[in-house]
Amino acid sequence: MGLPELTVKDVKEMFLYVSEQLKQNKEFLNKADRAIGDGDHGVGMSRGFEAVRQKLEEESYQNISEVLKAIGMTLLTSIGGASGVVFGTLFIGGAKRIGDQTSFDSRCLSAMLLGGTEAVKERGRAKLGDKTMIDALEPAAVAAKEHETSILVESMKLAMEASREGMEKTKKMVARLGKARPLGQRSLGHPDPGALSIYLILKAMSEFVEELMKT
Repeated sequence: MGLPELTVKDVKEMFLYVSEQLKQNKEFLNKADRAIGDGDHGVGMSRGFEAVRQKLEEESYQNISEVLKAIGMTLLTSIGGASGVVFGTLFIGGAKRIGDQTSFDSRCLSAMLLGGTEAVKERGRAKLGDKTMIDALEPAAVAAKEHETSILVESMKLAMEASREGMEKTKKMVARLGKARPLGQRSLGHPDPGALSIYLILKAMSEFVEELMKT
């Protein structure tokens, strides 16, 4: 039997786990960024999610939206640069779409990813094929929407897999936006670091839900 939904406390714990996983992948993300950028994406993401960890551990929240908004505002102010803006926007946009829900199920996952995707696209004007985080985020949102009547562990896994496939596709793309754009054809063969971060976030979320289901 699958896990039907997460409580607000569970969601907080889930993103504490996400924060730890992003910190552990700092060098992995730096290496990916060195291929098409300045090599500090992992540093920024690690710094941002360490700040998220501290924020979540210090505060209590009444609903899911409050948790996501706290994450978004913290990332916005702690990562720095364009990554801080888009990853902060992702969570803030997701929070707005969810509203005052106190349980996190497949419909909530769908709302979070759809709201986040729309907010990031509006902020950065990126679209599928531009070799950005959108190439991993939008397929995940679509998958979550298509499976929002499934149990959470299944919809989460399908969203994660869609993000992985989207991230892999960025290896065959020439960057049309962002700091990799000046590289042109030299950006081929390498994944977009932002898309890679989206996959790592969703992978960690999926791992947490799957582990919680066992208890």
